[in-house]
Amino acid sequence: MISTLCRGVAILGICVPLIANAQHATVRTEHVQAELLVHAPQGLEAGKAASLALLLEQKLGWHTYWKNPGDSGLATSLKWSLPAGASAGPIEWPVPERLPLGPLMNYGYTGKLLLPVKLALPAMSSSTLLPIRLHAEWLVCKEVCLPEAGEFSLSLRAGKVYSEHAAAFSQAQSRLPLVAAGVTARARVNENAVSLEVSGLPPTMLGKPVQLFPEESGVFDYAAEHSERWHGKDLTLSVPLSPQRSESPSRLHFVLASADSPGIRLETPIDRGWPADSGVSSVSTPAATAPVQSEPPHITVPPTSFAVVLSMAFVGGLILNLMPCVLPVLTIKVLSFSGHASNRKLLATGGFAYFAGVVAAFVALATLMLALRAAGTQLGWGFQLQSPVFISALAVLFTLIGLNLAGLFEIGSVLPDSVTALRARHPVIDDLLSGVLAVAIASPCTGPFMGAALGASLTQPPGEAIALFAMVGAGMASPYLAASLVPGIARLMPRPGPWMGYFKVIMAFPMLATVVWLLWVLGQQVGTDGVVALVGFLVALAYATWTFSAKAEPTTRFALASSGLIVLAAVAAWAWPALHAPPARAGTASERNWQPWTPAAVIEAQAKGRTVFVDFTAAWCVTCQFNKRVTLADPGLLASFETSNVLLLRADWTRRDPAITEQLTKLGRSGVPVYALYGKQDQTPQLLSEMPSVQEIQTALGKL
Repeated sequence: MISTLCRGVAILGICVPLIANAQHATVRTEHVQAELLVHAPQGLEAGKAASLALLLEQKLGWHTYWKNPGDSGLATSLKWSLPAGASAGPIEWPVPERLPLGPLMNYGYTGKLLLPVKLALPAMSSSTLLPIRLHAEWLVCKEVCLPEAGEFSLSLRAGKVYSEHAAAFSQAQSRLPLVAAGVTARARVNENAVSLEVSGLPPTMLGKPVQLFPEESGVFDYAAEHSERWHGKDLTLSVPLSPQRSESPSRLHFVLASADSPGIRLETPIDRGWPADSGVSSVSTPAATAPVQSEPPHITVPPTSFAVVLSMAFVGGLILNLMPCVLPVLTIKVLSFSGHASNRKLLATGGFAYFAGVVAAFVALATLMLALRAAGTQLGWGFQLQSPVFISALAVLFTLIGLNLAGLFEIGSVLPDSVTALRARHPVIDDLLSGVLAVAIASPCTGPFMGAALGASLTQPPGEAIALFAMVGAGMASPYLAASLVPGIARLMPRPGPWMGYFKVIMAFPMLATVVWLLWVLGQQVGTDGVVALVGFLVALAYATWTFSAKAEPTTRFALASSGLIVLAAVAAWAWPALHAPPARAGTASERNWQPWTPAAVIEAQAKGRTVFVDFTAAWCVTCQFNKRVTLADPGLLASFETSNVLLLRADWTRRDPAITEQLTKLGRSGVPVYALYGKQDQTPQLLSEMPSVQEIQTALGKL
């Protein structure tokens, strides 16, 4: 429950769950004092007026929310446990305040707030004890939002008069909106607004500016100003609809309020209903016959010369060298170049070794993926980064590399002498493993030209598919191989000197920045607990690494190393379960304009004649995140989507999702990003480039 609250109000600030337990009628938190009150002025008996209420006294600057909180927030909820035969009515909500927050508008309360409910009792003997229990939850906000809760209990006696809080209940009654006799309203949908015509308002409201509080959520643009016109005693309001409207209620309920006048609660049907082309079905109409659930169309990869496909794969591999996820590895190669610039043989051997490592890693990953897919497992390119354990292993590796570059330890001080001697005799092993490492983290960067080439591999026999992946590796490794073989390129590198020591330390920071990115990816997969667990392990790893490299007497060094291993093992045992937590999928499409992707959502929208734009993405895909924050966030593009009534869906592939993998296969792709534009059901989806421009997307929209 608390995590749901946090997600619902994340736009307002940090969510810190606070649960307050109360044995009796009062709960105190840092920001709110809450109390359960009872009011029975004629005695607590069947058929006589009685009320219960939650009193919230909020500190200055803090607020809670109305039944419709507006653009964000959460209404206070009350859950009663009452004696048999007794019942509590709904909350009687006072007229709220407008609570603007930047571009948002919320509805709620500040200061002292009483939320009463009517209490109905069965016939009972006098002096019967009535246990009353309440579980209340409220969200209190200032710069941050804090979900709070309390357990309340009272033991009341039947027949007893309870009137000590009469003043508080009387004041709360004066704040309730009235259902005034003779006041009528009509509502009609006009383009992007609802026109409300209200007649019979009390004299205290005539001619004065009014505030309107809609009770239905998902209908109106709360932050937009409504227009109002008085025609004598009649009032006409034009209330803008939300661009992201998700509801079409058959009746509207709202509260009108003005200065120095009690609020008026009104209810009205929608004249002539909602327009058929409004994009949202009215909840009052019978459910239409569901469309036939047909499969979204497959993408047929057009016949292409295999030589052309191989060339596209080579170009895609070249582009991978420019991707942010590869650059940290290439910095190590720069140091290697500078350190051996005068040794042509060693440079050439290292170049071939790096080339072999890259190609071999691509072929190995491709072979594994094709074998698993042949066995029926739904996988795509970059599948290893869908594993929290693999992400954690990469974070550990990059942390060690960063600590090494920063000078915390030297490889020779922590590796056995036999391994160090092996590296000295065979330095090309480092180049080979550097190539493997580069591929391990480059695979999610399916840059321009690469997506189509990898997708085409799905239509090729296994031998040709593996050759295609090998060509991607050749493209990625070819610049380094060329530099190691061509003396002119090597001479462009700076000469060895003191600068290399500074450069080495500076390069530690891109490595550690990569760890930050990996932690963010892990957070998308297993949540905050997993991130905290891995950070704790990385701290223990840094300590253990220091103990192994510390310069001390043998006895002292043994003690330090032993303590490092013990700490590392203990923290690993603590952290391991958190890396296997179920994915927190809620919120994967939390952006205001986007909804989670499902095949049914595409089919349903197409049946209604709507265009659908699907963003196949993943947290570990750097290109995806760049496009999400640049092209897909462009105000002009979002306006085009809105004008064309395009349904925006986001398919999050951060963790393995067989349905998304299957759909990518149908589209002829094996990795992300993929951007697909769906028109009519009988039309083939349009696939856009991996880094589409705003103009490209708008042009594709214009072709539908």
